[in-house]
Amino acid sequence: MEERLQKLLSAAGVCSRRKAEEYIAAGRVTVNGAPAALGDRADLSRDVVALDGRAIPRPATGAVLMLYKPRGVVTTLSDEKGRRTVADLVRAYPARVWPVGRLDMDSEGLLLLTDDGALTNALIHPRHEIEKEYQVWVSGYRPEAVEDLSVPMTLDGKPLRPAKVRVIRAEGDRAVLSVIIHEGKNRQIRRMCAQCGLTVTRLKRVREGGLDLDPGLKPGQWRLLTEEERLRLRQETFLQE
Repeated sequence: MEERLQKLLSAAGVCSRRKAEEYIAAGRVTVNGAPAALGDRADLSRDVVALDGRAIPRPATGAVLMLYKPRGVVTTLSDEKGRRTVADLVRAYPARVWPVGRLDMDSEGLLLLTDDGALTNALIHPRHEIEKEYQVWVSGYRPEAVEDLSVPMTLDGKPLRPAKVRVIRAEGDRAVLSVIIHEGKNRQIRRMCAQCGLTVTRLKRVREGGLDLDPGLKPGQWRLLTEEERLRLRQETFLQE
């Protein structure tokens, strides 16, 4: 829907409507690259409105994307070292979205991206105790390691909630474990395993809350959550539609 430019600038938090009128009159506002005039209108769903060459953000859509993050990709929107980011993988999506939580560069699997700030905060807030399940390939395995990983542990001097751990398969000193945690501390599972004498050779997040990684997604691919999935996610975090 078309709106007056000063209303769009104000709604985006750029400035007040009065100030926006001054910017428009001074020639500092453009619509699709052309200088704007007082009284002009635009629709942010199709037009690019910019102040001093910087586009104002489109309004939030509330969409949630499920991405199969591959290894070697950093969970950030930009990287000063020039590494590939998750933003590069979802560039075809027409709205700006950001990652919910983290998944380190050497890990792969389920990563959610959204433009919904309330949902982001709810998913990462510890009070909601959203489970995150990982498949973890380890070397140095021994049967006692499952119990060692399941007891209360500490990282950086702070206690962790006990993890739920089971063996998916094991052969000699190598195994694949299912590890379920609630926190999302930096490289948490790798550091937990190291404390128990295990070396993680591969780590894949397969579930977050009630959402499983879509088996039809290949590394680097993404899709929008269905309405049913999005509703389930919001119910888990006690957000109302």
